[in-house]
Amino acid sequence: MVSFNLFNLLAWRSLILRMIVLFVFIHKAGSAQQHDILLKGGHLIDPKNNIDALMDVAISNGKIAQVAANISESTAKKTINVSGLYVIPGIIDMHVHVFQGTDAYSTSVANSSRSQQADAFSFRSGVTTMVDAGTSGLRNFRTFKAQSIDKSQTRILAFLNVVGNGMIGRFQEQDVTDMNPEMNPYMIKKLFPEILVGIKSAHYWGDFTSVDKAIESGKLADVPIMVDFGEHTPTNSIESLFLKHFRPGDIFTHTYSEISSGRESIVDEKTKILKPFILEAQRRGVIFDVGHGGGAFSWSQAIPSFKQGFLPDVISSDLHDLSMNAGMKDMTNVMSKFLALGMELKDVIERSTWAPAKVINRSDLGHLSIGAEADLAVFNLREGKFGFTDVRRVSVQGSKKLEAELTLRAGKIMWDLNGISGEPWKN
Repeated sequence: MVSFNLFNLLAWRSLILRMIVLFVFIHKAGSAQQHDILLKGGHLIDPKNNIDALMDVAISNGKIAQVAANISESTAKKTINVSGLYVIPGIIDMHVHVFQGTDAYSTSVANSSRSQQADAFSFRSGVTTMVDAGTSGLRNFRTFKAQSIDKSQTRILAFLNVVGNGMIGRFQEQDVTDMNPEMNPYMIKKLFPEILVGIKSAHYWGDFTSVDKAIESGKLADVPIMVDFGEHTPTNSIESLFLKHFRPGDIFTHTYSEISSGRESIVDEKTKILKPFILEAQRRGVIFDVGHGGGAFSWSQAIPSFKQGFLPDVISSDLHDLSMNAGMKDMTNVMSKFLALGMELKDVIERSTWAPAKVINRSDLGHLSIGAEADLAVFNLREGKFGFTDVRRVSVQGSKKLEAELTLRAGKIMWDLNGISGEPWKN
C-alpha cells in the first residue's frame, strides 16, 4: 500500500513538472512574438530618418516598434513578405476637398457632392492623412467635422477658410465682412488645435485683402496660410504675393497652372523662362505646393520649371469631383508624373510625406521613427510605358508608375491590392 501511494506521488510529481515545463514553453513562445505585424524584406525609404535601404519594419499596438535589417519572423504574430516592394511612411495629401454633403448649390464645394469621401480615395493610393484645403470656415467647420472627419478612417486635418462660410460659392468667397481674423485663430488654437493646421485664402477677385486677412489670422494662430490665387482679371502679381505679403512657411498652391486659369504663371508663357523671383521666393521660405486639381497642372509650366532647376516643395492632388476622373486621378498618378519629369523616387516620397508634415507643423507624421503611429504604405514601382495627362489633355510618356500594394493606418491593414497580407487558400 505504501509503495502504491509512493508510485502515485511520483506520477503526480512528474505530471506537475511536465505542466510547468509546458507552461514556461508556451509563455516564452508567446512573449517572443512581441510584434503584431512584421513587414519583411522591403526597401524602406524614410526621408526624415535618412533611410534608403533594405529594412524590416515591426509594428506593435499600432506603433512602429522596430526598424532594422533581418528582424526575426519569430518575433511577430503575422509576417508579410514585401520583398521587391518599397515601404514608406503613409502619404500625406496636403490639398484635398473632402467636406462631402448634400448642398445642391452648383458652385459650392463645402457640404456638397463636389467634395469627395476621404476613404474612397486615400488608402488605395497609399494615403493615410488628408488635409482639407479650406473647404470649411469657422461657421461650418463643426458640420464638416461631424459629417466627414469624425466618420473617416483616414486622418483628416484641415486649413480653415478665411471666409466664415468656406467654399459655399464664388460670390460668397468675396465677402470681406465674413473674414474674421480674431475668431479664426480662436477656432485653431483653442477649439480644434488637433485638426486645424492653417488658414486658406482662395478665389478672391479683388486685391490682397483676402490674403492679408488670412495672414493676420495666421500670425495670431501661429500657423501657415495657403493661397489659391485664381480667377483674377487682370491677374494679381505673384511677385508681390511672394516677396511683400508672404511670410516664410506660407504656401502657394497650384504652382504649375497656366495664366489662362486666372493665375499668373511661374514660367513666362512666351519665352518659357522661369521668372527670376520664383527661386528667390523659394529661398526665402515660400512653400510651393503642386495642388494638381482639375485645372492647375500643365506640362507647359512643369517641364520648363524642372529644366531650369525649380522643383515643388510639396506634391498634392487637389482632390474634388472635377479632378478625380481627369488628368489628376489620384495621388499615385500625381507622384508618378514627377518620376516622369526625372525626379528621384526618394525625392518624390519626401515631398509626399515628411515635407508636408513639416509644412503643417505635424512632426508626429510622415516618418517611421520608433514610437510613431504605424501609418505606412507599400508600393510597387512598375516599369513599362505609361502616359500621363495634364489638365489640357496633353500627354507625356513615362517609364515608371507607382502602385499602392498595401496601406496601414495606425497598424491596421486598410488596403491590400493583391492579398499579400492574406492567408493562402488551403484545399
